Amino acid sequence: MSTTSGSSRRALQQGPSGWLAAPALAFFLLFAIIPLIGVLFLSFTSWDGLGEIKLDGLSSWTTVLTDPVTGNALLVTAKIMFFSFIVQAPISLLLGVFTAGGQKYRAALAVLYFVPLLLSSAAVAIAFKALLDPNFGLGAGLGLPFLAQDWLGNSDLVLFVVVFVIAWQFVPFHTLIYQGGVRQIPGSLYEAAQIDGAGRIQQFFNITLPQLKYTIITSSTLMVVGSLAYFDLVFVLTGGGPGYATRLLPLHMYLTGFKANDMGAASALGVILVVIGVALALLLQRLGGKNRNASQLEGA
Repeated sequence: MSTTSGSSRRALQQGPSGWLAAPALAFFLLFAIIPLIGVLFLSFTSWDGLGEIKLDGLSSWTTVLTDPVTGNALLVTAKIMFFSFIVQAPISLLLGVFTAGGQKYRAALAVLYFVPLLLSSAAVAIAFKALLDPNFGLGAGLGLPFLAQDWLGNSDLVLFVVVFVIAWQFVPFHTLIYQGGVRQIPGSLYEAAQIDGAGRIQQFFNITLPQLKYTIITSSTLMVVGSLAYFDLVFVLTGGGPGYATRLLPLHMYLTGFKANDMGAASALGVILVVIGVALALLLQRLGGKNRNASQLEGA
C-alpha cells in the first residue's frame, strides 16, 4: 500500500505525462508544420496553381523582394498594425477595468460591448460599406455632408476608416481579456490602498496596471500579430483600394496567388508573413521577462 502511495506521489510531483500533449502535437504537425514546409517549397517554384510545378530557384523571391507593391504592402500593414494598437489598447484596457466592476449596470453594458464579437468580419465589412456609401449610406440618409463624403474612395481617409472598423470589431475581445485579468487582482490590495488614502487614479496606476503586466503583453501580442490576418475584413470593405492604399500583406498574397496566378510569389509572401508574425510574437513575449508565467497575485 505504501509502495502504491509513494509511486502516486512521485507521479504527482513529476507532473502530467508528456504523452497527453501527443494528440495536439499531431494536429499541429499535420495542419501547421507540414503545410508550412509545403509553402516554403512552393516559394522556390514556378506554378500557376493548375499546371506543372517547376523548380525555379530564387526567381519568385527576387520578384517579390524587388516588387514595389510588396514594399507598399509591408508599409500599409505596419501602419494598420501601429494605428490599430494605438486605438485598441487604451480603449480595451479602460473598458476592461470598467466592466470588471460588480455593479449590475456595468454587466448590462458589457453585454452590449461584446455584441460585435458575435458577427463575422465579412458581415461587419458589408455593414460598414453600406453605412459609409456617399450616395445611399448613413450620411446621405441623415443629410449630413460630413458623413456623406467618400470615405472608402479617398486614399487619405480610407486607412483610418479601416482602423476604426477593426477597432469596433475587436476592442470587445481585448476588453474581455482585461476584464478577466482585473477580476484576478486580490481585492485586499485595493482595500489597503484605500486605507492609505489612495484615490481611484492612484489605485489604477499603482495597482491595476502593474498587476495587469502579463495580461497587457498577452493582449498586445494578439493585437499586433492579429493585424497580419486582417484579410477578410479589408478584402470585403475596400478590396485593397483605392489603388494600393489598403493592400496589406495578406491581401497582396491572395491577389498575387489567385488573381495573378503566381503561386510561387504568393508562397514567398506567405513565408514572409509567417516570419514577421513569429518575430513579433517572440519580441513581445520577451518583454514579459523570463518569469512572465509567474503569478502576480498577492504574496507572489
